[in-house]
Amino acid sequence: MNYLSNKQGFLGIDNKFSIKEKVVVVPFGLEKTVSYGGGTKNGPKEIIKASHQVELYDEELNCEPYKKIGIKTLKPFKIDKNINKALNKISKINEEILNKNIFPLTFGGEHSITPGCIAPFAKKHKKLCLLHFDAHADLRDSYDGEKYSHASAIRRCLDYKNVSVVSFGIRNISKTEVTYFKKNSNRIKIFWAKDKKKWNLNSFKKLIKNKTVYLTFDVDGLDSSIMPATGTPEPGGLLWDETLKIIKIAMKNSKIVGADINELAPIKGFNSYNFLVAKLAYKILSYKFLY
Repeated sequence: MNYLSNKQGFLGIDNKFSIKEKVVVVPFGLEKTVSYGGGTKNGPKEIIKASHQVELYDEELNCEPYKKIGIKTLKPFKIDKNINKALNKISKINEEILNKNIFPLTFGGEHSITPGCIAPFAKKHKKLCLLHFDAHADLRDSYDGEKYSHASAIRRCLDYKNVSVVSFGIRNISKTEVTYFKKNSNRIKIFWAKDKKKWNLNSFKKLIKNKTVYLTFDVDGLDSSIMPATGTPEPGGLLWDETLKIIKIAMKNSKIVGADINELAPIKGFNSYNFLVAKLAYKILSYKFLY
């Protein structure tokens, strides 16, 4: 695998720093099926660029987490325009990372990458639970004639019979998706955004207790007041502290084996949104390896 130098990669760490990596960051700016605003292909490079401004010391954890983790970033590579070939590519990359017992963190690109990302996990583990942050359920069987649309990402993941999903922040769903959800309620749990003040996070803790979990984070799960830099922003979403609280519960009570963050569509001149995603990525990794 070809890596960027420490200084060029995620967090922009000094090149003199050397530690056996526990994490590989995979930039995978696939943009093929976006249905409103575009620009997700630029998400990975802008997350990495913004990460160079993230403070390496974490006041909550009272340390510099990267020194205890070891993070390498893959060099950007060509992504096939054929979505099936692209998904096969990310599947093979994650499989190679997993075979080295390393944690893969993929930066999209659009959410359609996730079925490819989880393929080796679904193959490796008897049961796999997706922890899914999103404004949209992504349970359509197809959208605009494309079965691998970003609007079908979670539905394609559920094609694996050993996969279940717990979704947070959903506030935009079609009638056909509701029908599918009701028919498959034994595999799908939704914490609706409209019920945010009444969420029982103890029930969430029990849901994921000791489970093998893959985290997929569509940034439009965040409220559009703090994350407008996405193709389909939605009001009424998650705020920063609420998001971290859920992730911490997951890290403390389940085994998180991989993650992706997707759907950042950078807005020129508004770097704070790129920075938010970079800091979220660092928090996810810090919680994973220090809790």
